[in-house]
This record gives sequence, C-alpha cells and structure tokens, in this order.
Amino acid sequence: MNQKLALSDDILLKIEKPERYIGHEINSVTKDKSKVKIRFAMCFPDVYEIGMSHLGIQILYDMFNSMEDVWCERVYSPWLDLDAIMRKEHIPLFALESQDPVKDFDFLGITLQYEMCYTNVLQILDLSQIPLNALERGEDCPIVIGGGPCVYNPEPLADFFDLFYIGEGETQYERLLTLYKECRASGLSRVEFLRRAGKLPGIYAPRFYETAYHEDGTIKSFLPVEEGIPAIIRKEIQMDVTDTYYPLKPVVPFIKATQDRVVLEIQRGCIRGCRFCQAGQIYRPVRERDVETLKKYALEMLKNTGHEEISLSSLSSSDYSRLPELIDFLIEKCGTQHVNISLPSLRIDAFSLDVMSKVQDIKKSSLTFAPEAGSQRLRNVINKGLTEEDIIRGSTMAFEGGWTRVKLYFMLGLPTETEEDIRGIADLANKIAAAFFETVPKEKRVNGRVQIVASTSFFVPKPFTPFQWAGQCTREQFIDKAYLTRKAISEQLNQKSIKYNWHEADASVMEGVLARGDRRLGRVIRRVYEKGGFYEAWGEYYDHDRWLKTLEECGLSADFYTHRERSTEEILPWDFIDCGVTKEFLKREWAKAQREEISENCKVKCQGCGAARFGGGICVETAR
Repeated sequence: MNQKLALSDDILLKIEKPERYIGHEINSVTKDKSKVKIRFAMCFPDVYEIGMSHLGIQILYDMFNSMEDVWCERVYSPWLDLDAIMRKEHIPLFALESQDPVKDFDFLGITLQYEMCYTNVLQILDLSQIPLNALERGEDCPIVIGGGPCVYNPEPLADFFDLFYIGEGETQYERLLTLYKECRASGLSRVEFLRRAGKLPGIYAPRFYETAYHEDGTIKSFLPVEEGIPAIIRKEIQMDVTDTYYPLKPVVPFIKATQDRVVLEIQRGCIRGCRFCQAGQIYRPVRERDVETLKKYALEMLKNTGHEEISLSSLSSSDYSRLPELIDFLIEKCGTQHVNISLPSLRIDAFSLDVMSKVQDIKKSSLTFAPEAGSQRLRNVINKGLTEEDIIRGSTMAFEGGWTRVKLYFMLGLPTETEEDIRGIADLANKIAAAFFETVPKEKRVNGRVQIVASTSFFVPKPFTPFQWAGQCTREQFIDKAYLTRKAISEQLNQKSIKYNWHEADASVMEGVLARGDRRLGRVIRRVYEKGGFYEAWGEYYDHDRWLKTLEECGLSADFYTHRERSTEEILPWDFIDCGVTKEFLKREWAKAQREEISENCKVKCQGCGAARFGGGICVETAR
C-alpha cells in the first residue's frame, strides 16, 4: 500500500525513532475507507513503546476491527521532539494506519491507565486540533471517550471528555456504535447522541451531571440534571472471559516496546483482597480463562508474531487453578522453540520456585517478593496474607535452588504505620540475607554474597479500596520515612548485601491529588498543561512546584485532597459509580484494618463484597 505519510522525510530524519510514527507494522489493520461507517482512533496518551505494550488496547483494537463497518486505528503521544515540530508547522496529530488527522475521525478513545498522564490527554487533544473543553466542540469534532482504571474516578478529567466507558470494554461498545450510526442517519445533533449514550449501561456523560459543594470544599451533592440520566452507573463486566475477543494477531512494533512479548491473560480479578489495591477490588469477581483455549492461543500468537517470549498476565498468577497444567504445556512447547516464559505475580512457594527453575536462567535472574510492609502487624492491616515465615521459607528454598538475588517491594506511608514498622523493612532484608549465609555453604557461594534489593514506593490511597478514606502522608513525611529506612538498613549486620532504592515523593503526592480529586481539578490540569507540563509520568519532566503554584492559583490545596482523613459519611467524587463491591464492604474492611484484623481470601471464605450479584466466576464456584 503506497500511502503518503503524514510526516515528510525531512521531518522523519530530524526526530528520534521515526518508526514510532509511520505505521505499517506486522498485523496492523488497514481497511477500505469507502466501506467503513465508523472510524475510531484508539489512543494511549504516552510514548509509542509504552502504549504498544498495553493489552487492553490490543483487545479493543481486535474487537473493533472484527466489526465490518468499523476501522480502529492507533494513536500515541508524540515525543517532545516531534511535538515541537507539529506545533511549529501546524501539523495535526494523525492515526498510524491511515496517517489521517484524528480530528476527522468519529471517535477518539483514550485509555487512562495512570493519573500522571492526564496532561498528556490535553497534549493529544491540542495536537489533534480538537477543543480541550468538551462543551466547546462542534458537530464535526470526534466524540472523545475515556476508558481504563482511572475512569473509576473520572471527575478531574470531566471537562475534557464527552463520555467515559466504565468497566470492561467487551460488553457495550457495539451498542454505543450502533446508537451513533442511528443518530447520524436520523440527522440528530452531537448533544442528542451524548444524551442517549448517557442512558446506556456503563456509559457516563459528564455534561449531564452537576456538583454542589459545602463551604469546607467537600461535596454537598452530585446529581444528574436531566430526567432519564442515571444517578448511579454500574461498571460493565465480561463474565465469560474465555468466549470473547482476544488479539491472536497482535500488532508487532518495528522498535523494541517496553514489553516485547506475547501476553496471555489467564484470568481477571484477584482473590486476595489487599486493602491498598484498586485493581483487586474493581476487577472482581475472579474469572478464569479455559486452559485448553489458552494453550491454543499461546501457540497461535507465537506463530503470528515471531516473539521469543510469552508472559502470563494476571493480578495473581499463582491463584489460577490450572496453572501447573498450563506451565507444563508451555515448557514442553516453548522449550523446543527457544521461547522464554515470563511469570509475573507469582507467590513464592515450592511450586513457583520449581517452575521458575525450569523456565529461568537462575544465574541471571532475581526473585521478586512484595511483602509491602516491614512488620507482620502492618501486613495484617493491609491484608497482605503473607507472613514473615512464608517470606523466609521462600527465600531459603530459592537459595537452595541456586538463586542469589532477591528483590523486595515495600510501601511507605501506609495507614497506622509506625517507626517500628519502617525499621521492620531493614530487619526483614537482613533476615533474608542471613538465611542465605545459613543455607549456602561457603564453597557454593558463586559471587561471594547474596544481593538483596529493597525498594520502597509511597502509598497513594485510591478510590474503591478500603483505604479510600485514609489520609496520605505529606511530601516531608514521605522523605523522612525514606531516610529512616535507609538509616535502618545501614545499621544491619548484613548491610553490605542490601541495596536500597526509593521513588520520588513529589509525584506520589500529586498522584494522590489526582486519584481522589473532583471536577475542580480540571482547571488545574489545564493550566499546568498550558504552562508546558506534559509527560509528567516521566520523572525528568515532572515539575512539582508548577503543580503546587497552579493549585494555589485555582484556590485549591494538595492537603485538602491528600492529607486529611475522610469521614465514611462524606460524599466522595466517585460515589455515583457502582464498581461491584459495595461501600458497606469497603467500610467493614476499613474498620478491620484499624483493628489489625485480616480477611480470608475469596477461595477460603466469601467476605460478602457484593460481586456475587454478577452471577459468575469464583462467587459461583466457591458457593457450590
């Protein structure tokens, strides 16, 4: 196909990685425009390499393009070099497959995976020459729709989107696109289409809702302004995850993507119920894919892509009931083809270590544990379901098996955390190092010593978790906690074997503001963008002072959104969404956390979270 590129050779030669912008990758889809009724631009608001690694977009791309009269194309954030050229030369942002301007499409779908990409959303709209404010868009503008985990609190972005799709994309898009075709055929206006779309299950049209505030800044009411617009929107969920869309021919990038491999989603949801984890709540209940289907998919995707690695995707792979069978199959088939198997999110037990020893080069790889907290008390508060004995036993088995590197992930600033809990991080790392020296005789210590890498991130409370009411630490408190952790590690007997890394505190505070923010933050996001802020998820381009000053200019403060603990009676900006788990369940878990009580996982005992009403998955299986 000799199609003209949107960028001239002159521009392509000036920029880093021009392959990001030329399309035509293996398995990308092109269609005859004359036979297409709806054109959908699917956007990941970050650089190509990151967006290309995202499974959700691959699933939707496959689903849309399986519809005869729909053509879905991809769009990513241009990197800074091309961004500057496009602004200077007034080149509109374009989709990769056709190289046509995004502004000429029917829909622009933007996936919202993390809060710090919000200014990139405005970069996408701006470069596409689409008005930033949804209310200013005319009849010829695409319908801008958002999806992904961040739409479980869409309010900070409400000004910029026409619609949000809340939940899993497989269920309602066909209805939405059919409605669009009907409205267009009848000559109905853009606003009338949005009004009708806002009555479909799982679709939120922010223009038809109004927020009122108390004097102290908390929400007084959040209500629809028109009859027929729902006051509560329930998430969409695909209960049968086996017999549904899956990208068996994923697009293969020209340049190395962040995750350059075949991704096999083995299940959705998680049984564990960690109280800090949003994904563990919003994707309930657990639904498994049929193992025979997964075997077939694995072989077909490897054949269709030529990738040399396959990764099993799940929030907790060890909990997939047919994992041993699937792994044996993959080892047998992939071993002959020299394909690596990647197994993220495994619990470290005898089975997992046995599997990893079969699929990994032990000399090169490290084992990863996520204890999250340094003390058993705090692990009970967060309902981690992992004891110190489990961690030491797992480490000891790993050392016996030949591993010499262990990565440990912790969070600082969790609710009820004390200095003792923080010192527990250093103590646990020291005990794991000691277990190595006790387990491995001197003559077998290849590199002389074990390497323990302890990493801490800062806790950010998220909507639809039991910690959604918790206060978040200030930047200064976070930094103090990181220094204390470093000091405690330097005091350990085995400190030479322990390396400590920590994340930046500033961005964690702002992530907290955006995660639990309300509509008033739209002004802040827009002003930060207008002052030159985007690619904020990239540490080197994040400017904390710019955010703080802009909040102040808009009469808002970071502390209001982060530092204060909320009452369980307060109206939260996301209360109009029903994510499947009930507010009563989250309140019970918040109370249990403060009493340091654990809740058993879904396989052991149902906690009555509310997800059973979807009538499937683990809720039905455990009830039998």
